[in-house]
Amino acid sequence: MNIVLTGSIGNIGKPLTKHLVQKGHSVTVISSNEERTAAIEALGAKAAIGSMFDVDFLTETFTGADLVYLMETMEAAGNMFDKDIDFIGKISEIGRQYKTAVECSGVKKIVHLSSIGAHTNKGTGIIVFHYHVEQILKQLPEDIAIKFVRPVGIYFNMFSFINTIKNKGAIISNWGGDQKEPWVSPLDIADAVAEEIEKPFDGRTIRYVASDEASPNEIAKTLGTSIGKEDLEWEVISDEELLKNWLDIGFNEQVAKGFVETQASQGSGILYEDYYQHQPVLGKVKLEDFAKEFAAAYQNEEG
Repeated sequence: MNIVLTGSIGNIGKPLTKHLVQKGHSVTVISSNEERTAAIEALGAKAAIGSMFDVDFLTETFTGADLVYLMETMEAAGNMFDKDIDFIGKISEIGRQYKTAVECSGVKKIVHLSSIGAHTNKGTGIIVFHYHVEQILKQLPEDIAIKFVRPVGIYFNMFSFINTIKNKGAIISNWGGDQKEPWVSPLDIADAVAEEIEKPFDGRTIRYVASDEASPNEIAKTLGTSIGKEDLEWEVISDEELLKNWLDIGFNEQVAKGFVETQASQGSGILYEDYYQHQPVLGKVKLEDFAKEFAAAYQNEEG
């Protein structure tokens, strides 16, 4: 198949591109960074350099594709320390450009990388943009098949714990405790997307992706052990204190408030309501596996 991938070759895009090229597909990878061209071509794919806000570029790149893989990220909207950006609005704009480009290019198959929490626009914080983009894509004509892939919280989000471990001696957030919750490896996300690309398309479907389940206290124990801090604790603070911490370091207010609400929804379980009604088989990469990556990143930053 002739496949176009958005999202460049990051944690998910790189293994996905490798897999699809190895399967014999013709792959074009969209990136906004011209310096990524050589790395994309080294994987056996074609680079298309342009902006996800440029509907003419997207339409031209999508034209002739059998399938497009769509994704959107906070980074695509700008710097999270830029206080003037409306991240939710800008990412919704990407969704609208995708919709127009799909309609104008004639593509009939879409795999959309969405997120846990995209089932609702209530109480999930900053990630509500995934809900908005899903709703935009659902407005496409019915003859366009769409597979919505919803990963849970990605392991690499835990790299943000490194700073407070080093400076405060603990993982600090506004939720915690012994309630297990799902996490996922980008490698398992890439595998799931590749599976969906090669399976038949019919209408609109949703697939959740998760690798392992662990409570905050289990995460602290596992990560602590990996870095030689067996007594590492997960400390819970109030929403207000966490928000003040993030605003004090210069976060965009929408982002800071949004992340506080997202993390609170993890603690309350709101984030996982639909997930547990459609629970997937867990993937291959477990928390213990990720802990090795975490330890390497921790030591690297220490050095």
